[in-house]
Amino acid sequence: MDIAALQRELRAFAAARDWQPFHTPKNLAMALMVEAAELQELFQWLTPEQSRTFTQDATAHERVGDEMADVLLYLLQLADYAGVDLEVAVRRKLAKNAVKHPVP
Repeated sequence: MDIAALQRELRAFAAARDWQPFHTPKNLAMALMVEAAELQELFQWLTPEQSRTFTQDATAHERVGDEMADVLLYLLQLADYAGVDLEVAVRRKLAKNAVKHPVP
């Protein structure tokens, strides 16, 4: 996945629709949380066992994928506007997690 290319594509998509005034870090963070809640809603009342097999159904699989994509797209836009290099941030966080949670 080419993060920078996706961010350029998202910038162009928003610019073509004159959405830039609305794409503030605050609004993008809020939209990200709304999309995460929509993803959560798909699993909300499932048992743990049902949640493990939920995406075996083609319609459910597509719905989950759509919501996951929405979450990722808003995260990419937020990172772009905030000037966060996600690859660097992820690698740094993984290193911190390895120190915080060492292998027993």
